[in-house]
Amino acid sequence: MDWRTWHDAYDRPDTWMARRLLAVQAQVRAALDGSPPGRLRVVSLCAGQGRDLLEVLAGHPRRDDVTARLVELDPRNTAFAEESARSAGLHQVEVVTADASLVDEYADMVPADLVLVCGVFGNITDADIERTIASCAELCRNGGTVVWTRHRGAPDRVPVICERFERLGFERRWLSDPEAGYGVGVHRSTREPQPLTPGTRMFTFVGYDVLRQAQGT
Repeated sequence: MDWRTWHDAYDRPDTWMARRLLAVQAQVRAALDGSPPGRLRVVSLCAGQGRDLLEVLAGHPRRDDVTARLVELDPRNTAFAEESARSAGLHQVEVVTADASLVDEYADMVPADLVLVCGVFGNITDADIERTIASCAELCRNGGTVVWTRHRGAPDRVPVICERFERLGFERRWLSDPEAGYGVGVHRSTREPQPLTPGTRMFTFVGYDVLRQAQGT
């Protein structure tokens, strides 16, 4: 899978990816609108080209309140995100080329007000989904928001993902319609964050094409 060209579908309005991006951006905007006054911290796992956050921040009235870290392994995508951030004057956005699965990459940025886990759950195993959700309880502050995505194709794991978040003290705030052609969820933490566990690897990125083949779908 070429994760640089994969993003090209965002530029075609008729694709499910473009529609999902708009849904994610709407929820990012709502999370920023509903956050308390003062400084805000945002972290994005497997941030890709950063479009879900950067295109919102560029015109948001709270843009200067936000300090963000986008972590992505593909240097072509981080170069795109870096250029987007600089062009928009988002100088408090840090783009890091690194392994987004390692909690140590976020140690000085958590607990965060907004945690983005977009494009992750569809590309990792069920066990790693559970491990990543558990780590969100360390990454997200009490009252903070997690925006996440997962496709609704078989096997549909969205209900299980919701249950796992809610079991850990997250309140469901929004979930896309099952018929939308994509899955976007929003959960808000209602408890104090757990201490960050240094050295934790949340997941191993497998890729949805490999997962589908393994699952026979």
